[in-house]
Amino acid sequence: MCAQKVVIITTGGTIAMRYDPVQKGLCPAATGPELIEAVPELAGVAPVEVVEFSNIPSPHMSPRLAFELAHRVDEIAQREDVAGIVITHGTDTLEETAYMLDLIVKTDKPVCLTAAMRSSAESSPDGPKNILCAVKAAACPKAVEAGVLVVMNEEIHTALEVTKTHSANVKTFASPFWGPIGYVDADRVIIRRKSQVIQKIQPDDIVDDVYLIKVVAGMDDFFFRCLVEKQVKGIVVEGLGRGNVNPAVKDGIKLAREHQIPVVLATRVHAGRVLDTYGYDGGVRSLKDYGIIMAGEITGQKARIKLMAALGITNDIEKLAKYFDN
Repeated sequence: MCAQKVVIITTGGTIAMRYDPVQKGLCPAATGPELIEAVPELAGVAPVEVVEFSNIPSPHMSPRLAFELAHRVDEIAQREDVAGIVITHGTDTLEETAYMLDLIVKTDKPVCLTAAMRSSAESSPDGPKNILCAVKAAACPKAVEAGVLVVMNEEIHTALEVTKTHSANVKTFASPFWGPIGYVDADRVIIRRKSQVIQKIQPDDIVDDVYLIKVVAGMDDFFFRCLVEKQVKGIVVEGLGRGNVNPAVKDGIKLAREHQIPVVLATRVHAGRVLDTYGYDGGVRSLKDYGIIMAGEITGQKARIKLMAALGITNDIEKLAKYFDN
């Protein structure tokens, strides 16, 4: 048993919901202490302390709240009596919050996000087991300096690689191509490989006005014209395959760059890098002339989080590109 505390920060999500007969659906209800009371096995893992940050559905979470949460995590992690931190969260935006924390937090102590696909009102809720596994991981010395982790369904994933892959299945979180870095067994935490080291971005503030555009077949430049008129601060484009687009979308990217709006190019595919393999009209090589930034392997939603953080430091295209060049 760990002698130091694991602090559990609750933010809401399905894990804290119950059926509301008035609303005829699941709604936020359970308090932080109530979540912990449902996991009596925690007494044999580590002393726990509950901090209630919020109690909101996952779609109500925002990068702004995630940024505030990152600073709260660092405040708590400075305490000598704290071994690690667990954050309960909704599944829908969990990967975005996890990635924001991974970029922002300064502590090397374990920070583990967990959640539930089934509420306590259902016959086989997964929340209690996920909380138990997350606390075990947060109390484990092997998780120190591993970056922000997502612990779900007894698997341990990195914030960089994990994504939600199913709308309802309890095994929804996966790291396409890479797989989990470890798992939580009955008697121990097993780490099979090291986390990738990511470049930290620690601005005094983030820039909220960043949008994500998903490219589809036959798309035109309508969304780009709207965002240019709105004078947004940044755009992330989820291109096709290696990041390619059609000529009309290429014109939209050109328009945005002519108005000095940073454009980051990701792929809508679950795994693989953006690369300038193709030179046809709309191929990534043709887009590089406009000063686009290639997102590498991260998903569009994570590229948006990274751009929000990076714009809090600079809006210089060359300097922004360096944050994505790892």
